Amino acid sequence: MSLDLSRTLPEDAADALLIGRLWQPGVGPTVVACRDGMLLDLSRLGATVSQLLELPNVASAVRAFLSSATPLASLESVLANSDEGKRDQVRPWLLAPCDLQVVKASGVTFVASLLERVIEEQARGDASRAQAIRAALSGILGDNLAGIVPGSIESARVKQVLMEQGVWSQYLEVGIGPDAEIFTKAPVLSSVGTGAQVGIHEESKWNNPEPEVVLAVNSRGIAVGAALGNDVNLRDFEGRSALLLGKAKDNNASCAIGPFIRLFDPGFTIDDVRGAELAMQVDGPEGFTMRGTSSLSMISRDPLDIVAQVIGPNHQYPDGFMLFLGTMFAPTQDRHGPGLGFTHEVGDVVRVSTPQLGALVNRVNHCSSIAPWSFGITAMMRNLAQRGLL
Repeated sequence: MSLDLSRTLPEDAADALLIGRLWQPGVGPTVVACRDGMLLDLSRLGATVSQLLELPNVASAVRAFLSSATPLASLESVLANSDEGKRDQVRPWLLAPCDLQVVKASGVTFVASLLERVIEEQARGDASRAQAIRAALSGILGDNLAGIVPGSIESARVKQVLMEQGVWSQYLEVGIGPDAEIFTKAPVLSSVGTGAQVGIHEESKWNNPEPEVVLAVNSRGIAVGAALGNDVNLRDFEGRSALLLGKAKDNNASCAIGPFIRLFDPGFTIDDVRGAELAMQVDGPEGFTMRGTSSLSMISRDPLDIVAQVIGPNHQYPDGFMLFLGTMFAPTQDRHGPGLGFTHEVGDVVRVSTPQLGALVNRVNHCSSIAPWSFGITAMMRNLAQRGLL
């Protein structure tokens, strides 16, 4: 994996306010800022990232604190040790940049991925049937869904037309209906960071990465920053039944976020998220390469509208949440034979990148072969108490 500075950081890193978490052996998880190639200790400003993001003007607070923050390590040395396959356990490495926030995700927010969810449903999780179904449905759905605003009068009319044509689906309901699909992607503290292994269930034969922008939202429902994410997905499990969504989405190391949360400020705003162009590359151990893109400008629901569907009078998040915004990327490139499409292999290196957020890089392994997640909320509270940060 390539975890060098130039490819990890945003192109305008000198102007970016980047916060994350560093694992310090013998100390524990530490909230840090990245500035001028160094990782600076923010733990006295916020013992957790969740607490930090609750500050009234977090970008201004972090910027003011940087001059007195203690340098902990160079980012270059930490990145070199963040590759889980070569990690020295006595040296620090990067963690996912979130901690006590709930990790939420929104699905079917792009027409392209909506089509693929319907195809999964029709194929009942069998990748060999996907190509024929895709050819049969693409014309019908693509022609009807272009430019549809979810929840609009026009979307209700299209729903009626599609029902009459016999192609209505639960995925179409959340794709163009008034209510977005919102689900919990991963437990608190279970996300992995750049350089870590990401997990696929060993029984899955049809799965894929999902490159996404992830909003960092505080308890007041205010989006205060963004990161990159990989919402690892088991297409065969979900395709067999939507009720298997939890098993398709939430497994050991199946959620990657990083490398940092970039705070919103005058140089980086929610409008930059709305226009973000994500690139993704998968390099397989056998020489296979797949590239794809996901353009947030083509999202069917505005990012802040999705935030408003997550939090409000009916649902609160006192520690904030991280919100995957969905992806238009649904890989169909054949890997193991004509018509079989794409699926991961152990050893794949997945790189998700965009100029203003840098790059998130992970290597694929079976969930059962990755070190079990063991540092949960109890362990974190005990650790913070021992360090005098509670």
